[in-house]
Amino acid sequence: MKKILILMAAAGLAVFMITACSSNQSSTQSQPSDTKSEMQSGASDSKNTADDKSDAKGDTSDAGSLQTVKKGKLIMATNAEFPPYEFHEGDDIVGIDAEIAGEIAKKLGLELEIEDVAFSAVIPEVISGKADMVMAGMSVTEERKQNVDFSKTYADTVQVIIVKDNSDIAKPEHLEKKTIGVQEGTTGAILAEGVKDANIESYNKGVDAVQSLIQNKVDAVIIDEETAKALIKDTSGIKILDTAFAKEEYAIAVKKGNKELLTQIDKALAELESEGKIKEIVKKYIKAE
Repeated sequence: MKKILILMAAAGLAVFMITACSSNQSSTQSQPSDTKSEMQSGASDSKNTADDKSDAKGDTSDAGSLQTVKKGKLIMATNAEFPPYEFHEGDDIVGIDAEIAGEIAKKLGLELEIEDVAFSAVIPEVISGKADMVMAGMSVTEERKQNVDFSKTYADTVQVIIVKDNSDIAKPEHLEKKTIGVQEGTTGAILAEGVKDANIESYNKGVDAVQSLIQNKVDAVIIDEETAKALIKDTSGIKILDTAFAKEEYAIAVKKGNKELLTQIDKALAELESEGKIKEIVKKYIKAE
């Protein structure tokens, strides 16, 4: 009897060991399947990350951390009465500044929104926090530096003098004691203030100043060269003097102390310049003579 019990116990142990081995083998075989699934998942995550990086390539900054007036927007204050830099074409505002601003917005992963205001109001728009930046054919001056910070320059230009064909004004020195038409708030207006004994007439639009010249209400107009060319085009009886009134550089203005946005704008401008994009945009609006 004892021998039978021993044999039964041995048989039971053998069954137990076979069952246990079968269970362990099943567990071991299922493990590679789980590992493979995890590896595939990891590879998918890695691919998504790579795709994300690929999509982000070309962005100058991680736009998520960039603070702007409106989330996802880059608001540009301008005065769209300054061709070829900014002007109306139907319902759209186009021009050199508008296109460069659009390219900057792309680099920052933002959508460009343009606010059209009087030129004298563009800097207050930024100071008050209604706009992120100013692009309005704006030159860098010491006076403006007191209120805003400027980016690297993106265009060089000159201020010129428009006169009638029969005018006795042949060079800047002849502006003394003359009546000069200017667009309010522009560099031309600022520079005209330095002309000895001159009478300054300010207008909201450059075209209005030119019309006053045609109507003999002013003796000359001081304005940006490319804008002057656009304003006198197809207009007889007026001309641009060969001698420039002053040279200047255009830059983007941001709220004083907004170093984060200024850094990203400068980086975007540098990239656009190296890519030849700025030259391409300028050539689109300023044809070689």
